[in-house]
Amino acid sequence: MNRLVIGALALALALPGNASTVLAALGPPWISIEYPVNPYDQGTRDAFLMVHAFHHGTPTAFPVAGTAEGMVRGERKSVSLEFRATSRPGVYALKRQWPTEGTWTLVVSVTQGPDDAVYAIIDLGADGLVASVRVPTRVENGYTLPAKLAMNAVDASLRARAQASSVGIR
Repeated sequence: MNRLVIGALALALALPGNASTVLAALGPPWISIEYPVNPYDQGTRDAFLMVHAFHHGTPTAFPVAGTAEGMVRGERKSVSLEFRATSRPGVYALKRQWPTEGTWTLVVSVTQGPDDAVYAIIDLGADGLVASVRVPTRVENGYTLPAKLAMNAVDASLRARAQASSVGIR
């Protein structure tokens, strides 16, 4: 079995256009959010949070993307996020790029290939700090796997949180 995995990885390296296809056959990507960020690390000191991209347990330089989804004075907002690679493999820094006013949820993805992504849903509290992190998953054949993102559920949760904060419920 180890020879098969090593052979598949060698093929992925030899054929870069097919690397994501080979890796996808070996399993899904994973995402992890680091918060708070280490204030003693000079390279990430100004980051709001860090995103870790994995293939199984191996840090991997898969593409990371995201949006900040918000409700500001009753109006729905969406802000595209930019991530900066760090000196650590598969670790990306995110600076604050959304307004301080309003209720916000960050939707961040790590993509291994077409239709092969994992998402983190990061709700921010009224204080602007991370209140919760969720990774939608499903169980298949005894394995926990990334689930498709239900953006309508993200939107409904955001609207409910915004409504609750506007009437003083936190």
